Amino acid sequence: MNNDILDKIRNLSKQEQRNLSYEELEKIINKLSTDEIIELSTIIGYPVFNRLCMGNLKHKFILLQDGAAAIIVNNEGKILLQNSSVVDRWMLPGGCQELGETFEETIIREIKEETNLDVNINDLNLINIISGKSRKHTYPNGDIVFNNTVLYEIKDYTGALKATDESKDIKFFNLDEIPENLLDMDLIEIYKKYKNV
Repeated sequence: MNNDILDKIRNLSKQEQRNLSYEELEKIINKLSTDEIIELSTIIGYPVFNRLCMGNLKHKFILLQDGAAAIIVNNEGKILLQNSSVVDRWMLPGGCQELGETFEETIIREIKEETNLDVNINDLNLINIISGKSRKHTYPNGDIVFNNTVLYEIKDYTGALKATDESKDIKFFNLDEIPENLLDMDLIEIYKKYKNV
């Protein structure tokens, strides 16, 4: 096991991980087993890991990403949105699936990372699986992705809501008061149809 190598990467900041050169990553990967490469991709984050493996093409190659998003509803019927520190837009809690994760595990992990809330797998209500052109997104660094998104509704959760390093702000909104600066309008519209709103 190459725990020293993985620990070194784990101790880098997210920005330092993103700045690894193709040559550095190649040297690291050549020392690892398949299971350790999977762990490395989880440490760095699968989409970022993919891009790093592309060398000079990392910002030119269009990725297909699988992930999950959540409509978290409070007891007043408002939904939770976060103002992302990455894209500076409001969005639903959620994110990309890591290697070996189920979609349920993905959304439970992402909700914890982004909102500090805890969700039980039994409290996930599948709304739909959304793909296609409405799921195209361009990041500020030029990366282009098409997301295949499993959308859940969650009404039961525990924990203290708080913004994390992935969010500048986080709060509940009425469906008729959604901010205009919203990344996931297609998902909100699907939710409205699902609820007949």
